[in-house]
Amino acid sequence: MTEREPRAAGLAIGPDPNAAATAAGGPIGSALPAQPTELVYETGLELQARSQWAFARRRFFRHRLAMASLCVLLIVFGLGIFANFVAPYSYSDVNIQSLTQAPSMHHLFGTDQAGRDYFSRTLFGIRTSARVALLVGFLSTVLGTIIGGLAGYFGGWADNILMRITDLFLTLPLLAVLLTAAKFLGHSGPTQVALLLAFFIWTPIARVVRGSFLSLREKEYVEAAKASGSGDLRIMFRHMIPNTIGPILVAATLTTALAILLESTLSFLGFGIEPPTPALGVLISEGEDQGLGSWWLVTFPGLTIVLIVLCINFVGDGLRDALDPTQRRIRA
Repeated sequence: MTEREPRAAGLAIGPDPNAAATAAGGPIGSALPAQPTELVYETGLELQARSQWAFARRRFFRHRLAMASLCVLLIVFGLGIFANFVAPYSYSDVNIQSLTQAPSMHHLFGTDQAGRDYFSRTLFGIRTSARVALLVGFLSTVLGTIIGGLAGYFGGWADNILMRITDLFLTLPLLAVLLTAAKFLGHSGPTQVALLLAFFIWTPIARVVRGSFLSLREKEYVEAAKASGSGDLRIMFRHMIPNTIGPILVAATLTTALAILLESTLSFLGFGIEPPTPALGVLISEGEDQGLGSWWLVTFPGLTIVLIVLCINFVGDGLRDALDPTQRRIRA
C-alpha cells in the first residue's frame, strides 16, 4: 500500500493570496489600492464621515412633534410678516354695517364693536409680537452669553461679581419690576418693550453658559490652545462658544416664548405696546371690555398666543433632544 503524502500544515482551501500577489508582479502589499479612492471605485462603497451637527440635524428631523411645531410656527409667523398681503382687511378699517358680528365666512374671527375684522387685526398683532419676541431672544442671548462666558472662563472675582448681579436680577419680582420700569422709561413702541424685556430676562442664559464654560475650560483642547499662545478672546469665541451652541439655542427658544407671554401681559395691562400699534395683548385687552357676549374677541387672540408659545417650546424640546449626545431615543 502506498503511503499518503503528508498534508501541508498551512494548506488552505482556495487560491493562495501570496501566490496571486506574486503572480501579479509584487508583494502582497502591492495588491492593495494605493489611494482610498481606488477602493471606492473597485468596491462601489463610499464611506462618508458625518459631523456632530449632521447627526443633530438628522435627529431633529426625526423628532415629529418638533418638526410639526416648526412648520406651524413658520406658517403663523409668515402670515404675520406678510399681513399686508394676506389680511383681507386693513388693521383699522371700520365697517358700521358689521358691528360686533360673530365669526362667519366673511369674518373668520368676527368683528369688534367698531366693525373691524378681527382676523386681520390678529395677523397684524402676530407681526408685532413676533418682532418683539425675536428681538428679545437675540438681545437676551447675546447679553447672557457674554456675561455667562466671562464668569465661567475667568472665574474668581469676576465670576463672583457677575453671578451676584445675576442672582440679584433673579430675586426681583419680574412682573412688578417690568410694570414699574415701563411706567417710568416708556413703552409706546415694540422696540422699547423689547429692550425693556431683554434687560431683565437674560439671566437664565447666563447661568447656562457659565455652567458650560466651567466644564469646558478644563478640557484638553482648551489647555492646548492656551499652551500654544492663543488669547482669551480667541479661545472663548473659537473653541468654547461653538461647543456651547446647543444649550444656548435651547435656552434662547425658551426665552423667546417667555418674551411673548410677558409682552402680551404688559400690553393687556396697559404697560406694553399702546394702540393704535397692533399687538395680541392689546387685542385681548380691547375684547375683554365686551364681556362674554363677544367671546371671540378674547378667544382667538388668546389661542394664537397659546399656539405660538407651545410651538416654540416644542421646537426647543426637539433641539434639546437632538443636541444632547447622551440621548439615544427620540421621544416624539
